[in-house]
Amino acid sequence: MVVVRVLAFVAGAGLATWALSSAVRTMVVPRGLQTVIARAVYGALRGLLRPFMGADPSYTRRDRVMAMFGPASLLALPAVWLSLVLVGFTGMYWGLGTRSARSSFELSGSSLFTLGTRAADDLPSEILSFAEAGVGIGLLALLISYLPSLYGTFNRREVAVALLEVRADSPPSGPNMIIRYHRIGWAGGLTQVWKDWEGWFADLEETHTSLPALVFFRSPQPGRSWVTAAGAVLDGAALRASSVDGPQEPGASLCIRAGYVALRRLAEFFQIPFDPDPTPGDPISVTREEYNAVCDRMAAAGVAIKADRDQAWSDFMGWRVTYDAPLLGLAALTMAPTAPWSSDRAQPFTSPPLLVRTPRTRRRPGPGGATSAPHGGRRPAGEPE
Repeated sequence: MVVVRVLAFVAGAGLATWALSSAVRTMVVPRGLQTVIARAVYGALRGLLRPFMGADPSYTRRDRVMAMFGPASLLALPAVWLSLVLVGFTGMYWGLGTRSARSSFELSGSSLFTLGTRAADDLPSEILSFAEAGVGIGLLALLISYLPSLYGTFNRREVAVALLEVRADSPPSGPNMIIRYHRIGWAGGLTQVWKDWEGWFADLEETHTSLPALVFFRSPQPGRSWVTAAGAVLDGAALRASSVDGPQEPGASLCIRAGYVALRRLAEFFQIPFDPDPTPGDPISVTREEYNAVCDRMAAAGVAIKADRDQAWSDFMGWRVTYDAPLLGLAALTMAPTAPWSSDRAQPFTSPPLLVRTPRTRRRPGPGGATSAPHGGRRPAGEPE
């Protein structure tokens, strides 16, 4: 019996430490660190919400259900952490050998939630009780301090997404943005767009890996999505860099680089498979016919298109391949609204994400046998020497 109680104490201590470590890694450490508990909660909650969507749901129904996913997961995580701490300290109280399992559970609940309904009657239990009370208060304080930062970041992200609707229509489209700026005679205004969204992508990478619940927070308007907005800006920049005739615009190239680095980091965090070092000739989800139709539409609107359409298509492929797979994977993960060249061709997930780890693509050997850089060491075809 003594051995059983010792094992219960050790297991309880390990469970409580595991829960506290998960909370610290998720809410305190300013880095995208994956935890088994968070992955399990996100995956299980998504699985629970799936039946509410129906067998063949409309987007309106999916959006209504998924709008609850982000907030619900944010509330479920602290509840799971507190439950694990409660069970862990129950095991430790029982392992001390001075009370029954029920009495241990009552003392653990009283200490964790600082209710004071059950007092410890020996020094070791009192020490554990004080420690558990500190853990409970600390977890609640973390959640309270976590919410303002999360919603501040969410608001900053959505302001840019809302402004894009003015520039690129709804659903957003890169070609529409180029045509609109041309029609109002402000083609140079795109330079500021690339600069603003380069900063937006940098902010997205930093905040959405350290606060992963933000990825699932949907826009206030059902037709908007941060994923489709990112895709529209990147497509607009890729078309400007590859296909629109005119002076070179370095800001478009830098915007694409910032964008594919951010989307790849998020894809890595959520275990979305992609080739970390694609070649310019690798296939993309946009067909040559779709590309030609867009170029013809821009030309009909008065936008100057490069005469060598084959080279322009090759350059566009070189840019698009850097973010194609991560963009489509994130669109599927978040069930984004339909938008051209992004969510309209994303394959739906067949199993709850964040719960099943997918294998990462192996890096191809670079010159001399060394592996290539994880975020595209090779120059995309669309970028000049």
